[in-house]
Amino acid sequence: MFVVGAGALLIAMGLVLYRLYAGPTLYDRVLAVNAFGTLTVLFIGVLGFLSGRPDFLDIALLYALINFVGTIAVLKFFRYRAIGDVSASPPRQEGQE
Repeated sequence: MFVVGAGALLIAMGLVLYRLYAGPTLYDRVLAVNAFGTLTVLFIGVLGFLSGRPDFLDIALLYALINFVGTIAVLKFFRYRAIGDVSASPPRQEGQE
């Protein structure tokens, strides 16, 4: 049963990679990268269960945290065009490009 789940996760990862390539907007691509990271965490967990190594769950949790922080950093960068202190530049208004 878990082998079928691992196969389904690999198929879903392929579909998400297609969305990453074909995404019409930047936010579609960021969402695809985040979804790919989530599917990777699930795949690492299933792989750890199949191989009988519960320490893979620690690796999956660490990867989930890195995925979350990375997604927030990328979205902050595309909103403010800076990663560091953004108090020097005023935030953009909605509707402005």
